[in-house]
Order: sequence, then C-alpha cells, then structure tokens
Amino acid sequence: MQSSLHIKNLQLFRQNELLLSLNEQVNGGEILTLMGPSGSGKSSLLNWLTGALPSGFHADGEVWLNDTNITFTPAHQRHVGVLYQDALLFSHLSVAGNIAFAMPPGNKKQRLDKIEASLAQVGLKGLADRHPDNLSGGQQARVALLRVLLSEPKAILLDEPFSKLDSQLREDTRELVFEQIRYHQLPAIMVTHDHSDAEAADGKIITLSKLN
Repeated sequence: MQSSLHIKNLQLFRQNELLLSLNEQVNGGEILTLMGPSGSGKSSLLNWLTGALPSGFHADGEVWLNDTNITFTPAHQRHVGVLYQDALLFSHLSVAGNIAFAMPPGNKKQRLDKIEASLAQVGLKGLADRHPDNLSGGQQARVALLRVLLSEPKAILLDEPFSKLDSQLREDTRELVFEQIRYHQLPAIMVTHDHSDAEAADGKIITLSKLN
C-alpha cells in the first residue's frame, strides 16, 4: 500500500483569526513545499501535524496518515518525524547514542549494526562514538537526519532544515535528505523561505500569504 499524508479540510486559527485553509494529499516519496512570510501559519501547520499546536491556536479538519485518522492521536504515537533547522543533538550522548535514542526498542547489537551501516551510508563511517559537539555543521545535520529516519517515521516534516548551512553544504545535505525521503517512500512537507529548496524538492509548492 502506498503511504500518504492527507490534510482534509483544514482551517487553522490564531485566536479567532483564520491563518490558513488547506486540503492536500502527499504521497510517499513526494515533497510538498510551503512558502510564505512569517506569521502566515507555516510553523503552526507543522505543530498541528505533530499534535503540538500551542494554546491560542485551534484547528478544524483532519489529518490522515496511511488511511488512519491521527487528528486526535497523542504526539508520541503519530510516527511523524521532524527535521529542524538546528540539529538539536544531545551533548551528553555520542553520535550512536543520539541516533539510538529515537529508535524503536530491540536487540542492542542489531540496533548498533543498523546505526553503523546507516552512518557509513551517509559518509560518517566510524563516527559512532564521536561526541556530537566535535562534528561539523554538515555532519550534525546528517546525524539529525539518521535519528529521524531510524525512528521509522511514516511521514516526515522539514522545518527550514537547511537554512543554517552554507550554500555548497546546503545543496549536498538537501540532496541527501530528499534522496532518503524518496528511498524510504515517505510523504514529506517542507517549510522554507528559500526558492532553491522548493525547486530542488521537485514537488507542489504552496505559497501562503499573511491574511492581515
């Protein structure tokens, strides 16, 4: 069965002000890009999708993931991964510890083998025991990506994930992230201010406007 993320008849409000209306389906391996000024509701949409809409906001509508209505499912049970603009790695854990933190429980050796293989796949072979603070920005971004992927999400959200990387690194990291989304056939939604991100995603682009 093809995976899909379906936003059905969403109306998102801040207090009583309508921020955005959306009705979209994103299939596995596709990336829907949202662009627009600050205050247009992009981050609030991602919060709603993860089940973490802050107080002061409310929404009408439903979110379906692989034919399951997850609108009222607790955040930790939604299987929606998020990649942020900061890697947000734990300083007290090694690279392997950071990745293992989000993985489903299982055999310890199998988990470590999977981490080692995944690190090698993204050009970080042998760095499992490294302290994350000793990694470059690009290496940290790749570890953050692996942490999301190995948590086995059913969909992935990208919140300005490349905005802090310089241009060449941005291009390489972006290519890797999009490649992994397509390889794992994950439906993805990306929020960005950068047109080159939107073009590279090669999917539908929605430009939100600030209503007030």
